[in-house]
Amino acid sequence: MDPETGRAAASPKESWKTILLLAYQSLGVVYGDLSISPLYVYKSTFAEDITHSETNEEIFGVLSFVFWTLTLIPLCKYVFIVLRADDNGEGGTFVLYSLICRHANVSLLPNRQLADEEVSTYKLESPPETRRKPKVKAFLEKHKNLHTVLLIVVMLGTCMVIGDGVLTPAISVFSAVSGLELSMSKGHHEYAVVPITCVVLVCLFALQHYGTHRVGFIFAPIVVAWLLCISALGIYNIAHWNPQVYQALSPYYMYKFLKKTKKSGWMSLGGILLCMTGSEAMFADLGHFSYTAIQIAFTSLVYPALILAYMGQAAYLSKHHRIYSSYQIGFYVSVPESVRWPVLAIAILASVVGSQAIISGTFSIINQSQSLSCFPRVKVVHTSDKIHGQIYIPEINWMLMLLCIAVAVGFRDTKHLGNASGLAVITVMLVTTCLTSLVMILCWHKPPLLALAFLLFFGSIEALFFSASLIKFREGAWLPILLALFLMTVMFVWHYATIKKYDFDLHNKVSLEWLLALGPSLGIARVPGIGLVYTDLISGVPANFSRFVTNLPAFHRVLVFVCVKAVPVPHVPAGERFLVGRVGPAAHRSYRCIVRYGYRDVHQDVDSFESQLVASLAAFIRIYARRSSASSSGRDDGGAAEGALAVVGSGLRIDESIHAASVSVGFSSEGGGGAKRVRFLLEGEDSGEEMDGAGAREELEELVAAREAGTAFILGHSHVKAKPGSSLLRKAAIDVAYNFLRRNCRGPDVALRVPPASLLEVGMVYIV
Repeated sequence: MDPETGRAAASPKESWKTILLLAYQSLGVVYGDLSISPLYVYKSTFAEDITHSETNEEIFGVLSFVFWTLTLIPLCKYVFIVLRADDNGEGGTFVLYSLICRHANVSLLPNRQLADEEVSTYKLESPPETRRKPKVKAFLEKHKNLHTVLLIVVMLGTCMVIGDGVLTPAISVFSAVSGLELSMSKGHHEYAVVPITCVVLVCLFALQHYGTHRVGFIFAPIVVAWLLCISALGIYNIAHWNPQVYQALSPYYMYKFLKKTKKSGWMSLGGILLCMTGSEAMFADLGHFSYTAIQIAFTSLVYPALILAYMGQAAYLSKHHRIYSSYQIGFYVSVPESVRWPVLAIAILASVVGSQAIISGTFSIINQSQSLSCFPRVKVVHTSDKIHGQIYIPEINWMLMLLCIAVAVGFRDTKHLGNASGLAVITVMLVTTCLTSLVMILCWHKPPLLALAFLLFFGSIEALFFSASLIKFREGAWLPILLALFLMTVMFVWHYATIKKYDFDLHNKVSLEWLLALGPSLGIARVPGIGLVYTDLISGVPANFSRFVTNLPAFHRVLVFVCVKAVPVPHVPAGERFLVGRVGPAAHRSYRCIVRYGYRDVHQDVDSFESQLVASLAAFIRIYARRSSASSSGRDDGGAAEGALAVVGSGLRIDESIHAASVSVGFSSEGGGGAKRVRFLLEGEDSGEEMDGAGAREELEELVAAREAGTAFILGHSHVKAKPGSSLLRKAAIDVAYNFLRRNCRGPDVALRVPPASLLEVGMVYIV
């Protein structure tokens, strides 16, 4: 595994052995949710709207709908089209938004730089030779309101994924445990299913902090065993009960079904769409595997196994018309009694695996939302030293657990759980369809008519399912809508206030000349150590630092203005993460460091971050001493007066070995007298060759001495208020909602992993 990205390292042309191994591993991570859908699809479809009659038109019609739904949406749409809309091998809702923002100026994030486009993962597909800009791109960029609409659509998809993280574990585990109803009396199983479901859910969420990597090796065998199990049961039921069931795969049976059932049949589509629950995981988890591996796994095993499972259930039910009077139509009724208990055990394990996938996906998408300033700050724990993408968010984990248990206890049946889960699933798919159609025009440079055909074909199918789910509002579908409205309000308020705070900082920053002239006028003292002043600004001196200095006229010998920003790419390579420049003349010992993260990157712990930051400053000093400013790799949009910024790492060995040479060796005392000798090595230099230039050597020695004296982290502690005369809605959003979220979420020191002993907060009042 590549420890930076978490995906398997492979050569440009992967061997078949590697591809097959990835395909096998993907079964446990990607297809857990999709593979357990046979547990509840028929049960949800026949819950109330339609009944199973002697003519079998209902069961055959449902089978035909399931077959064509699985064929058109997961197979045709996702496997053959959407999976190609990757961003450096990554997939998901934010990937589509990232691609659109890179190819069209529609991003609402204000701190965008030209230097960001020089990141190696910032890939732009060259358009064909045209004389003018595409009309769709020009229209999007011209109308600023569409930028907000686009962000709201992305937020909607994100919120529904989070809602699915609440509903999928509940319906999966509940459906698996409900197999006890065929082995227990009705009076007993009613009191056993819900408590057992809750116990399984508590155990599932309690183990999340250990990380998927500790038990992930058993996921693929469990899903393979489950898929082989339902395939064998399907073949047995087809051969034993109705070998002619394959005829129901004809689309004609869908027509007969709708003709007979009319409105009730249309309403039952809300249960049928559950057959594609988990399809979005193929795209969302693309970064951990590869397009070819996911394609092989789905087409060779998952898709045939699911079709056989649904056909087997339909074959059994076609010969058992009276079963509905005793038990609800479900998966376990078609399982032979002799193997029912082993199948129950495998089903529960498979439901846990499927739930694990959506929980991990929820953690990932919340981390992405946080990186784009669309979610309040939460603590992100990296659970694996080898796989960079595996994270755990404590507060989100326990909230999901409580909501899952509340949903399972509150609904207590597959019907309401299915209605709620179905609406969340189909909404995410609709958002993906809309965003993919934009990607086809803006990124792939396809004709607008082709993108429109894609949108109308798949969008109309999904809109039909969406309407059938939405009509069940009072029967469970209200829950994902309520969750989405709440989460979207939280995300939009946080994003809006963050942008307004940035605008306030931008208009209240002080000039470089003010900082340089401040020393003589106030008699400012320079104390030993390094001062890291965190700011959202990419140029200028932040207002919180001016307040700090005017009230306490002293700051550190080495001063670094640190801006931690998100770039619309999934990962920023470690060698391109730090963008370093000077603030003022070299004698002032002030620097600017822009630290760039992708939306899937996890922030480093403070020790490694501090070491890499100091190593980057040392590398910049070497570059500044050896080259002119004109040869810098990048430049600040608005910082010409401060000098150019250099991407530290381009052409230098910025890795573990250079960190050891530039930091560890540099900070150690050599010789009996304790005098410090500093050696910073350039690529290709002999280890015994010292850095040229007395000025650079002195600056490096001061940097080493400052590091040994200690590092202070200076952060702003913000209090935000709406402007006088603001509307009631604005006051409610800023004064009430945002301040409540700010007080109850993690502080910036936790998000940035700042040690409390070295933290210095400066209070600021923002009038926005």
